[in-house]
This record gives sequence, structure tokens and C-alpha cells, in this order.
Amino acid sequence: MSLTLSATEINQYQKQGYVVPGYRLDPQILSRTQEALEALIRNNPGVRPEKLVSAHIEGPNKEGVIGSRAFLDLAMHKPIVDLVEQLIGQDIVLWGCHVFCKPAKEGFETPWHQDGHYWPIRPLATCTVWVALEPSTPENGCLRVIPGSQLGQHLYPHLHEDRNDLTLNQRMADGAFNEDEAVDLQLQPGQMSMHDVYMIHGAKANTSGQQRTGVALRYMPASSVFDRSLKPMDGQTGVPVSFATRPLWLLRGRDVSGQNDFITGHA
Repeated sequence: MSLTLSATEINQYQKQGYVVPGYRLDPQILSRTQEALEALIRNNPGVRPEKLVSAHIEGPNKEGVIGSRAFLDLAMHKPIVDLVEQLIGQDIVLWGCHVFCKPAKEGFETPWHQDGHYWPIRPLATCTVWVALEPSTPENGCLRVIPGSQLGQHLYPHLHEDRNDLTLNQRMADGAFNEDEAVDLQLQPGQMSMHDVYMIHGAKANTSGQQRTGVALRYMPASSVFDRSLKPMDGQTGVPVSFATRPLWLLRGRDVSGQNDFITGHA
């Protein structure tokens, strides 16, 4: 179980836009986070379990979720941050955490999209670490990616869908990519994938009898700025966000940009 990415894994991330590292969570940390997931769902009965935004902010947050410190601990877990450092450099900012829990039989679809449309980060740069807390398979709606779609750093047009059975109400316009090239990222509990902000990805609905949960941890290089004045796709995604009050953590290094605010949002 490697705590570092091999040259082959780094090359895959750079060329294909994603990688599944060899590292896997320690069973005790996995168990603790799975228990936190149960409490998170129990404490947020009015929130769709696919839309547990900022779950790492302990207590009620400005995005309608009562979060848990356990997810912040996961985001700060040294081996995970070590992996991220090898992809985005030694100056690392944690800016988000989203728990995607798809209930058995009725888990929402996540349409094909690119994260870069929705985030107030300039220059646009983020590595997302998607940690599986339960088996993630094609049957229960695992994450799917289009290899190489991040090359060129191009954001493609997205269309709004006025539906109430989607994790995200934005879908990429037809013709931007070939879905036949999609790769299913099948993961067991404790495994994780890492993907680039320009990567085209999505997930089918969960119609199986097995729940599927992943925790998306969001990291950006401190050379970028989390611009709180920006409101990309404001109110059109179907996922409540409050970037103006979202706290940031400088996990490593220094704020190279000199413009990030590490005070707002912290108690």
C-alpha cells in the first residue's frame, strides 16, 4: 500500500485526468468515517443524501447542512494530502467537501459535467479526491470519467435541466464528447480516485439494492484564488452553496497568491 504516487500514476493523472492510487484508508479511519456518515444522514433528514455540501464544517453551516468534524479530519489526513501534493504542489488549500450518498433503489443520477463551471477559483485548478465509504460499482452508480477530457483545459457548454431527480441540474450539451469512451471507477470501501477540475465525469442513478457513498474532498494550489465575489451558475445547479461564507484551510506551504481569505467562515 503505497503512500506515494508512482511515476506511472502521476503520468496517468496528467495524461488521462484521473488516477486510482494504490493507497487505501486504514480500517480504523474508514470505520470512524462510516459511523460519521450514519450520523450525518441522521442529523440532516431534510437534505437529499446526494447533496450533503460542506459536510466537513462541524455543526450547522450556511449551506443547509449540519456537518461533522470527522470529514474535516479525513480531508486533513496526512497520506491523502501527501498524494495531493504530488499532483498540485506543496502549497495546498482545502476549500470543500461534499458527501454523495446514493440510497439503494432511488439514488439520483449525476449528469455528465465539468466541475470548473461551478467554482469561484481563478486560475481554475483543483484536485478532487473521491473516497469510497461503500462499494462503488456500475450497478449502484459509480463515478464515470472521460479519459483525457481535461486536456486543453476547455470548459464545454452546459444545459440546465429543470428536474428534481438529479444530483446536479446541469448537463453537458450533446456532441462535446463520446460517452463510449467512459471508464467506470469501481472502488471498494477505503479506496479513492483523484481527478482534475476539467475532467468530464458523471454517474448513473442507483437502481440497485446497495447504497453507494463517496466523499469528495476538494483541494486547490495556493497559487489560485478562491474569489468569494464570484457566483458561477448561481442558483442554477440544484445544490445550495454559499461560497461567500465557505471557510478555507491552508494545509501546507504558503498562500502563494497572497489573496486567499482564511478567516471567513471559521468560528
